[in-house]
Amino acid sequence: MSGGLLVAGTASDAGKSVLTAGICRWLAREGARVAPFKAQNMALNSAVTADGAEIGRAQAMQAAAAGVEPEAAMNPVLLKPGGGRHSQLIVLGRPVAEVDALGYRPHKERLARIVLECLDDLRSRFDAVICEGAGSPAEINLRATDIANMGLARAANLPVIVVGDIDKGGVFAALFGTLALLDRADQALVAGWVINRFRGDARLLEPGLRQIEALTGRPVHGVVPFRS
Repeated sequence: MSGGLLVAGTASDAGKSVLTAGICRWLAREGARVAPFKAQNMALNSAVTADGAEIGRAQAMQAAAAGVEPEAAMNPVLLKPGGGRHSQLIVLGRPVAEVDALGYRPHKERLARIVLECLDDLRSRFDAVICEGAGSPAEINLRATDIANMGLARAANLPVIVVGDIDKGGVFAALFGTLALLDRADQALVAGWVINRFRGDARLLEPGLRQIEALTGRPVHGVVPFRS
């Protein structure tokens, strides 16, 4: 079984997709055979693999960063929003149903099995699988049926790094609050933090980094500078 990691975020658009791609690229340059993975993606636009399967465009981009061919297993569940609050449910690259938010829940148990089978398959074929979460892991109203964030991490025993977007403000509160809202078993999997989109002099940030480490007992693994 290969290594694995889940890149979660304090919110949507915190930088999970790009950070996942960056880690894939770095590992590939180090000589590792690495694959991206996102259990469940919601995106209107998709990419098409060589065998005609639809997956999220971010996973296709991450596969390119890793230097491997994209495949359906890298994004087993894709929801494509449509009209009337319904989404097209795509499983393993093929459309299977039209669902709304409540109608999607009965599919979760079966989809969770598919997700874990795909992750296990990738981990058997690659040195490392870098997983991207969805939204925030602290969406406590969705935790019971989660298959993309801490539910995945717990089932697959994945360490989790949480990325926060400092450009939007409130990043330290978002990091601390994310950890605080998780139950103890989920908290145990959180391995540290990444600050994304930082502008300015890093010396001004340093006191905050040390304080968030002291408050949470988790290290800050990196600060990613803003690039326009």
